[in-house]
Parts: sequence; structure tokens; C-alpha cells
Amino acid sequence: MSRYTRSRGILCQGRGSAANSAICYCLGITAVDPGVHDLLFERFISAERNEPPDIDVDFEHERREEVIQYIYAKYGRERAGLAATVISYRPKSALRDVGKALGLSADATGVLSRTVWGWGREGIEEDRIREAGLDPADRRLRLTLALARELIGFPRHLSQHVGGFVITEGPLHALVPIENAAMEDRTIIEWDKDDLDALGLLKIDVLALGMLTCLRRGFDLLRRHKGIELGLATIPAEDPAVYDMLCAADAIGVFQVESRAQMSMLPRLKPRCFYDLVIEVAIVRPGPIQGDMVHPYLRRRSGLEPVTYPSPELERVLAKTCGVPLFQEQAMRIAIVAAGFTPSEADRLRRAMATFRRVGTIHTFQEKMIEGMTRNGYDRAFAERCFRQIEGFGEYGFPESHAASFALLVYASAWLKRHHPEIFAAAILNSQPMGFYAPSQLVRDAADHGVEVRPVDVNHSGWDCTLEERGDELALRLGFRLVKGAREQEMAHLVALRTTPYNSIAELQRRTGLPPASLERLARADAFGSLGLDRRAALWQVRGLDLTPLPLFAATQTPKPEPAVTLPAMSLGEQVVEDYAVTGLSVKRHPLALLRPQLAADRYSPCADLLTLPSGGRTCTAGLVLVRQRPGTASGVIFATLEDETGIANIIVWPKVFEAHRKALLGSRLLGVEGMLQREDTVTHLIAHRLVDLSHHLATLGELDGDSDAFARSLARADEVRRPGADPRQKQVTAAKAVMPKGRNFR
Repeated sequence: MSRYTRSRGILCQGRGSAANSAICYCLGITAVDPGVHDLLFERFISAERNEPPDIDVDFEHERREEVIQYIYAKYGRERAGLAATVISYRPKSALRDVGKALGLSADATGVLSRTVWGWGREGIEEDRIREAGLDPADRRLRLTLALARELIGFPRHLSQHVGGFVITEGPLHALVPIENAAMEDRTIIEWDKDDLDALGLLKIDVLALGMLTCLRRGFDLLRRHKGIELGLATIPAEDPAVYDMLCAADAIGVFQVESRAQMSMLPRLKPRCFYDLVIEVAIVRPGPIQGDMVHPYLRRRSGLEPVTYPSPELERVLAKTCGVPLFQEQAMRIAIVAAGFTPSEADRLRRAMATFRRVGTIHTFQEKMIEGMTRNGYDRAFAERCFRQIEGFGEYGFPESHAASFALLVYASAWLKRHHPEIFAAAILNSQPMGFYAPSQLVRDAADHGVEVRPVDVNHSGWDCTLEERGDELALRLGFRLVKGAREQEMAHLVALRTTPYNSIAELQRRTGLPPASLERLARADAFGSLGLDRRAALWQVRGLDLTPLPLFAATQTPKPEPAVTLPAMSLGEQVVEDYAVTGLSVKRHPLALLRPQLAADRYSPCADLLTLPSGGRTCTAGLVLVRQRPGTASGVIFATLEDETGIANIIVWPKVFEAHRKALLGSRLLGVEGMLQREDTVTHLIAHRLVDLSHHLATLGELDGDSDAFARSLARADEVRRPGADPRQKQVTAAKAVMPKGRNFR
């Protein structure tokens, strides 16, 4: 498979235990050299396991289907199939299905499901139900909530595994039950990966990773525009400028370290070499966090605490991590060295870590490990911390080999962003959807790094975002892919026929044959700027096109121009809102720059001011909600990221504040926060005391020209009908609140 992908120019990278094998490195399955990074070979294969190694390979997410079809073509669908996975009920799906079965309206189940975020078996409080406009005393509603709570965790349906392939020597149906997948040319095995493990069948994981798509696109652009030939294995190593950027938490778009938790960790860990990135990837995980390993490691790394080792034997195991166990392999080695486990027992411990959520057998090793360590002279508190870390790995933890594979992608994406920000921006925009941030934040970040961003235009854009010469530098031209509802085939046709520039909308329509709906979509995207037309003028011309089929030779005649019409100009606020409505971003102005006078009158400071205000003081800020994150290890604490025209603000919401202001936090698009500033090193947070939904301010964006009704209408006075009543054209009205980003929720 790796040889096939290389022949097709598809980027791939082995992860997990494959990175522990020198053979996998030599075969090009992984770009991580296990000899350089001292990785544990037994994690890849061991005599005790008496089974083939588990090799996981990531491929570009846009081209993984090519690899899947290659496997089917090589081995035949009668000998290759994808494993199944059992989808269990979660709170929202349980509410929807039970509500539907009991006859609740779609509106009622929708309102209930929107109140759920992180709801476990404890249910929804009555206050939340009342807040949603429902009666908690209603018998059918109470029954729905009770049954939904019981249903959580039960199997719901059988789905397709993300990429687990089974390849057999004989016919597949002779061993396992199979069925056709919903997708064409795919075969599914009706058993999940645990059933296959129990039978001893070999499974190969063919996985998809968006960052590989981004990097391949970046390498292609680098070669095309700058003549630089690079790949994952040939990127200049250990570049101080890259580590300087990461230490400053300048990591939007960078693989694995762009989350709030990772960006808060970067200035504290201060990575200065590749192995530091391996630790960075692995440390913000439930294993180290639940095992109380993070803060001791940071104190030791910073010289605030002496580096000590419980014994000389464990020094060899823990030397790379300052005496603190952070990786799955270290947990296995501690079990062998300190607790007297045999290698086969340590491997069973590893398996228990991997199946903790589902099987829950890890507790059977607790007494043996803790008692074995204390019997060998180790402190009981240290032994209990080690076991808590192992339990955390059951929730989610990285083996060192896995972290090393991902760290390579962290470094590669950071290097590309640091040295070629315009190429990185184009590559990541063309690889969407992926990552934490929407295209609007990625474009904003590119502009902050000095990249000139040019709007979508019928005479300059392609389907993908492209790069244009700007003296000695390159500018980023946004592509048609960002226009909501645009069809790639139509836009490719437009580009193919653009041998000479389009001079008018009528000419463009005549040459391309695009339907009026597509032309109107381009007009609403303000894509006719090179023709000297703004959005409103372009819409006027599109709606005035005569699309009657022309007689022979009539196409060679110049059509009679329409009488000149003076249209009132759209306000800047209207332009910005329309930009967000059609492309999800605006290069004209940030919405909050237009709302700043109103926010200042309400005493909301710009986000950038938080960096200069003293720690411990009270302040207020406001911004568009980008991300809400509620990690399982954070004891109910929610981390939110807000953005205004000056930058971003990191907000911490404690559980009591969340319950008091739940509706504002979950429902607002523009959020105001009052709280106390907290700063540690260069990491600044605002601890929220009060949250306010300011989304109503967004509705005033179109009124900035002084006309209080300007944004309530999408058409000017000249477009009004004489007869009173509803104008069907008002369906085109864009509500500012509706088009601003909702913010992305993560667990």
C-alpha cells in the first residue's frame, strides 16, 4: 500500500506501534526512525503475543478511497472487507429516538437535544427544561427523559469502521458474514474489531488524516511556486524559528497543538527539540492528567523541582521524561521493572488499557501492580499515581511511538506555517473540513502573518484557493470552494473557458452557459469585482439577463445595454454580513470592528487589551464564539475562545457559572464575558463570573449607514413594490445573527 501511494503521489504516514519498527521505517511505512528516538520494539511485536503486528497507516483524507479501491482491486472484494463498528446510544440520539417513539414533536426533541452537552446518566435538570420552554411535569416528557437515560450506552446500529481492513487467503464469506456497504464498491464484515481479534484475524487500519492532505498540497505549492522539493522525511530538522513560534503558542492550524489546552501548554513546556514535541502531543491526555503527572513534569523541566528517580532501574525507564511516566510504553516497563510483571502480563495490561471503556478489566491488575511495587521498595503514593495514569490511558492516552508519529506532522505543519504562511494557508483552506478552526479564523490568522488575502473573483479564482504573484511575494486568492452552494463542475467549466478575461456578466453567461442561480450565487459572493461591479450592481445585472435562446448568428451581435440605473450603495456592515452569509468570512472588515463603538459604550474591552492588563484584575470583553470545549478530564470546566478584530481571548467557565449562564454560553454567537484576569507566564485567561448573550448587536450591523431599516431590507427603495403586502424577494434578506459563526463544540 505504501508503495502504491508513493507511485500515485499520495502522502501516507504509519502511526502507533509501526513507528517502533526499523523495518517499517526502511520500507517507508513511517518516517519516524525508531533508532534515533529509542522506541520500544516490543510495542510493535513480541514473542509473548504470538500474533502479527498491528500496523496503522494514515492516508490523505481526500484520497483514501483510492487506496481502499486499490486493496479491493488487488485482493478482490471476495477476499477483502472493512470491519464493522457498533454505534451506541449517546444522550442526543437517545433523546431523539425515544422522543420520536413516544410522539414528541420534532421541535420538542430538537429543543431538548440542544440543551444537552456532556449530559451523562444523571439527566437534565428541571430548570433547564423550563428554560427550553417545556413543562417538566408533563408525563410524556418525563417518560422520554427517563427512558433516554436508560438507553445511553446500548447498541443503536452497526456502522462501518473508520478503516479496519480484513484480508483473507480464501473467500471472505467462508469465515465471516458480509454485506454490501451503502457506498458503492465496498464490502462490510458484520463483526467489529473485537470479534475479529477474538478469532485471530489480521486487521490492517487504512485511516484518513486531513493534515496529510494539507501537507501534500503544501509541498505541491512549494514546488510549483518556489521550486523547493520537500517531503516529510526531508523537511529541515530542529529549526529554532519553528520552536520559537510554537513557544509563543502561535499554532492556529498546526496539527494536534491548535486546541485550547495544547496552546496553553506550549508556552509552559517551551519545546526546543523534536522529543519535546513528542511529549507535547502526549501530555495533554487523560492518562498523564488523571495520573497527576503533568505538573510534576513541568516543575522538573523548569528547574523548580529536583529530578529524582525512585530507583536506578526506573531511571533508565524515565530518564527522557524527568522521572515522570508519561507514555504507555513507560507504564509497561514500570510494570515489568518495578512490579515484577512478566512481559506477557505487561502486554495483557496494555490490552486492558486499550479496552478499558468497553470491558473494564484494568482493575484486575491494580492490586498486583501496587503491591508488587511496594514490595520492591517503591513508595505507595508513587505506585498509586502510576496506576491512576494507566487507568487514564484507558480513557485516552498515547503510546510514545504514536506520539512520535504525530510529532513529525506537528513539526512539518509548523515549519510550513513559519516559513511559508501563504502556502500553509492555501493548503489548509483547500483541505477543509479539518481541525479546530473554520476558514474565517484561518484566513484571519494568515493576514496576521502578513499574507495579503484577495477575494473570490470570476477572472482570477479557481476552485481551490491559489497563490498569485505580488512582487517578490505571493498573495492568497480565495477560491470558489468557499462559496456556499457552488458546484465544482460548474466552476471548473468557468475556469476552463477563461482563456481571455470575462468583460461582463452577459458575456460570462454566454460563454459558460451557467444557470441564473449560479450567477446569482457568484454575485452574492461579490465575485464580479474585476468587472467593476459591486454585489448589488452584479445582482441587478444577473436578474436583468435575457436568457431567451438566441437565433443563428445572434450571438455575434452586441446586445443592447440596459438603461443605466443608479443603485444605492450597500453599507459596509451589509457587505460584511453578506460575505459571511455566502463565504463564511469577510476580507473587508471584521464584524466587531464595526460594532466597537457599541461595545465600548457597554465597557467591553478589545481582546488584545487582556494581554496588557494586570493579572488579578476584573475586566469585561466580548467576541464571536469560535470554540467551546469541555474535556472529560476537566471536571466540568468549559474552555471557550472568543475572537474580535484585535485577536482572541481564552475564557474559563467553572461549572457553577456554566449552570447559571448555560443559555448564554451555548446559544450566543456574540458573547460578553465579565471576570477576573489570570496570567501564568505568557498564558492569559479570563475566569468568567458573568456571561451575557450580545447576539442582538449583530442585527445592527446593516444600520451603520444611519438608516435604521437598512438591514431589515435586502433591496433598496427603488426595488419596492407599489402594492402593500409581502414581497417574495424578501426571502433574500440575510439576518446578521443567523450568518455569524455559531462556534464549534468539542469534548
